[in-house]
Amino acid sequence: MPSTRIRNRRLEPRKLPKQPRSEATVRAILDAAAQVFERHGYAAATTNRIAGRAGVSIGSLYQYFPNKDAILVALVHRHVADSTAALQPHLQRLGSGARWNDVLPDIVDAMVATHALAPGLHRVLFEETPLPSTLRAELQRLEDRLVDLAAGALAADLDPFPADPHLCARVVINTIEGLTHRLVLRPPPGVTPEAIAREITEVVRAYIQARTRRQRPGSVPPAAPRSARLRG
Repeated sequence: MPSTRIRNRRLEPRKLPKQPRSEATVRAILDAAAQVFERHGYAAATTNRIAGRAGVSIGSLYQYFPNKDAILVALVHRHVADSTAALQPHLQRLGSGARWNDVLPDIVDAMVATHALAPGLHRVLFEETPLPSTLRAELQRLEDRLVDLAAGALAADLDPFPADPHLCARVVINTIEGLTHRLVLRPPPGVTPEAIAREITEVVRAYIQARTRRQRPGSVPPAAPRSARLRG
């Protein structure tokens, strides 16, 4: 969903906290902002409401953030850091030679869990927040790292060897991210995050299995649809 908000506003913090007290103030502002955006959405989340929720003066808030969009961008940075920390143990396992099939469910579970913590906030962050180029680059670096590790694990784990393991891995990572975003942030009624994680894992496994079957010597390609055979 494209953002409808003004994109020429300043999105960087006015200053960075250097003392424990100022760090606590910024942390309180971000925690309060996360709650306000989760509960009220973008339009109703004002800096006055965020400051009140944080228990700080509006002047204290403006010492650090010029507007609410800058607060949102800071929340995206925090989400990226939290997501990286949640994935780190599984990335280390892949880097240490663990089998892809053994690590895949844990990667999906971690990504689903980070989205499920505050789905309303995530909708605001990633569907409405105008991300600066530095933050987009940070997100791309995280994706590239996942792709590199997944490509190495897939190449070592699959027989036959994928013709293009990096393309295969990028499809896998984007499938996990896309389905997680769509299904966790707007879940079907009565569906749990655990059920969503299981289905995403099965989708990815089915793609990988189909990918390797197509490359296996002597494998029979899938039959063309009946309409296509009739046209021929």
